[in-house]
Amino acid sequence: MKKNMGTIDRTLRVLLAVAAGVLWYTGVISGTVAIVLGVISVILIATSLVGSCPLYLPFGLSTRGKQ
Repeated sequence: MKKNMGTIDRTLRVLLAVAAGVLWYTGVISGTVAIVLGVISVILIATSLVGSCPLYLPFGLSTRGKQ
């Protein structure tokens, strides 16, 4: 897969996932909301590690910059 995510994009995704995890851990969110945010967090972290977002591909988007 072609990488299409820049450093800032990847960092923001990890920070959002960590924030959702902290909200769950502290008990601020629970139930269905926690499950949905947990699934989204896993997806955000996975795409950050891979460096490619499948949703960017159909639109030809890239936050990676010129390489």
